Amino acid sequence: MRDDLTRKLEGASSGASPTLDDLFRRTAMRRPGAVALIDPPNKQRVSGELPMQLTYMEADSAISAIASQFIDAGLPPGSIVALQLPNTIEFPIAALAAIRAGMVVALLPQLWRQAELTTALTRIGARAIIGVGRIELVDHGDLMMAAAAEVFSIRHVFGFGKNLPEGMTQLEIATGVASDTRAHAILDPRQPAIVSFDVTADGLCAVPRDHVQMIAGGLTILLESGMSPEANILSTVASSSFGGFASSLVTWLLSGHALALHHAGDLDVLEKQIAGPNIDVLVAPALIALRLAEMGAFSERSRLTHVIALWRTPENASSSDSWPHAKLSFTDVLLFGEIGLIAACRQADGSLASITSGVQSAPRAVAGSRAVGEIAVTPRGTLALRGVMVPLAAYRTSPSNQMFAEQSLQVDTGYAARLNRAAHAVDITAPPGGIVGVGGYRFRSKDLDEWSKRLGDDAMLTALPDKLNGHRLAGRASDTRRVREALSELGLNPLMVEAFRNRADSA
Repeated sequence: MRDDLTRKLEGASSGASPTLDDLFRRTAMRRPGAVALIDPPNKQRVSGELPMQLTYMEADSAISAIASQFIDAGLPPGSIVALQLPNTIEFPIAALAAIRAGMVVALLPQLWRQAELTTALTRIGARAIIGVGRIELVDHGDLMMAAAAEVFSIRHVFGFGKNLPEGMTQLEIATGVASDTRAHAILDPRQPAIVSFDVTADGLCAVPRDHVQMIAGGLTILLESGMSPEANILSTVASSSFGGFASSLVTWLLSGHALALHHAGDLDVLEKQIAGPNIDVLVAPALIALRLAEMGAFSERSRLTHVIALWRTPENASSSDSWPHAKLSFTDVLLFGEIGLIAACRQADGSLASITSGVQSAPRAVAGSRAVGEIAVTPRGTLALRGVMVPLAAYRTSPSNQMFAEQSLQVDTGYAARLNRAAHAVDITAPPGGIVGVGGYRFRSKDLDEWSKRLGDDAMLTALPDKLNGHRLAGRASDTRRVREALSELGLNPLMVEAFRNRADSA
């Protein structure tokens, strides 16, 4: 099986690659009765729906049914279908359905509100948007309809759940219908499959990737981690970015076993899921994984063998605590916006493995491993990436993206880095200038300044350093309530709204 994965990586480089739908359908044919997808146990609190568990046969049926619904709605192949969904089985089912119908999936972060949604949907010319009635306390059905009303290209708004607003077409996970062959479009692995969004010095940037690039990202993580190809995966990471999609959905498609989902926000529920009898691999933000270790969440009675830890602030990885569980493999995945990722399994003593310059292989500790990318430090002291997963075209047109060398096909990430020439090790020291990262969300510093000015002379919005998230937003105003209401009415990200919370009340 490991040799099969290596051949897929070689194929991703040469062009002889399967599509994401091919990976799913091969497993569905081989293991139709095996469990494919498992909902979070607290799904009813998240979206109001009861948790489900689907076999590959049932998931295949649901994917084809929804793909047929997209086709019957008149969406032509190549249409961009945007998703804003919680971390429940609706997400992988809807994404694979759109791909099966020959469409491109645009990933919308869950915290985006009307202003950001409208900008992003307009930028990519989306033809449809898929949401859910509610996510926790937020009415996402009305949010989807309001955003769609402002985007000329949107022709359909689909939604999962009950009590959807008028004009929103209901989607259901239908498992008892025969697979519709009309839904199986002829897919080209070199055509766009996924669009994610990055924030650069020039503003919002749409980043399309084809099937080959997505599979290369997932294979890099899977091979470097050393996880069994037959592993059952528990993911706490939303698939609304390249890193999230590659580490969760793509590794699941490659492994061909079960994907259990956790909607972030409840560590007690997560601990119970980790302790379950059938979980082999945990995918989680790195600092959450390290915190769980401190809490004693990784019991020796658990079946867990691997932790895949995502760093959205890769500059903080080198100062992280050592991993205390020698028998539990820990792989750091350094994410550089939407440009690419670096995966490195921890050393035997639990410390971060050295990131070396030059060609990267997976697994890096095994001689003769296949190349998965290349790292370089640019003359201006920043990190550049090259490889199958790197979407060169998306960043080449950006005026402020300093290409390391046009002929080298590398993209400058903007992250400050220095090279230890003796050891050929690369130290990542700071995030891109002018960009504020709050968890998985990025803002331009000048955009925060602009919004602050629009709120009045007595209002201030700034970004402060934060060990957990990179930055945190903090706001000050004479009338906090008025400012919060104004930001909400403007349809801005709740991270901005919460920056103006009442400190006295929260204390």
